[in-house]
Amino acid sequence: MSKREVYEQKTEEILLPIVEKHGFELWDVEYVKEGSNWYLRAYIDKPGGIMVDDCEVVSRELSDILDEKDYIEGAYILEVSSPGLGRPLKKERDFARSIGEEVEIRTYRTIDRQKEFIGILKDYDKDKVTIEYEDGTLKTFERSEIALVRLAFDF
Repeated sequence: MSKREVYEQKTEEILLPIVEKHGFELWDVEYVKEGSNWYLRAYIDKPGGIMVDDCEVVSRELSDILDEKDYIEGAYILEVSSPGLGRPLKKERDFARSIGEEVEIRTYRTIDRQKEFIGILKDYDKDKVTIEYEDGTLKTFERSEIALVRLAFDF
């Protein structure tokens, strides 16, 4: 397991009880480098959406524990936020809660002369993702073909 994965997993273990205590849901944790800075990002959600005050409460509690445990080498910036409207589906639970929702799939290579597909998430497993188009036809993608799956949003 890479350092990044260890940091994300340990942070998720610490964060889960904090988030549940406040009635929120943990969407994702990521440890990424952007430019010269490392970021530890936690994405939380709740019915009706997350507010800035919600992020602040979780951030303060998490920050105190991270300072105490001190398992992340080097400096990083902690961010706690909502996953946003076009949230990516990464984990099993993301897919499970999104069955019946409209999703956008982007593929690495062109399939049927396109790389972006929008439909209702009908099914998934560790190897495949199936969506249903407006006309009722189904399209199944191999996970290895998929660069991104996220909730679709219309403005």
